[in-house]
Amino acid sequence: MTPQWDDKSPIYLQIKTRIATMLLEGAVRAGEALPSVRQFAADYQVNPLTVSRAYQELVADEIVEVRRGLGMFVRDGAVARLLESERKRFLEEEWPATVARAESLGLDVKDLLRAIKEGK
Repeated sequence: MTPQWDDKSPIYLQIKTRIATMLLEGAVRAGEALPSVRQFAADYQVNPLTVSRAYQELVADEIVEVRRGLGMFVRDGAVARLLESERKRFLEEEWPATVARAESLGLDVKDLLRAIKEGK
C-alpha cells in the first residue's frame, strides 16, 4: 500500500482521519485491534513515531485504548463518539462556510431543499 498523503495536513492527522473513516464505515469494529505501530508504519511507509502520535490522539479522544502487552483496541462506543465529534465539527466549521457560500450565490432554503430532492 502506498497511500497519497496530502501536503496541507500533518500525516499523523491524516492517519487519525483514515482510522476514523474505517471505524465509521465499519471496516474496524469495537473490540478489534488496530495494526501495531510498526506494522502500520511499514504498510503505509511512514515513520513509526508518526503512527504513534496518531494512535496517541485516538487514545486521547477515547476512540482506542491501550491494552498493555496486547496493543491498541477500538473502544466500545467509539463510533458514537466519532459521529458526535464529526457532527459538531461540521456544524461549527463546515456549515457556516456552506451557508455563507449559498448566501453569496443568492440561494435560499427552498433552492437548497429542491436541489436535495432532485438529487443535484
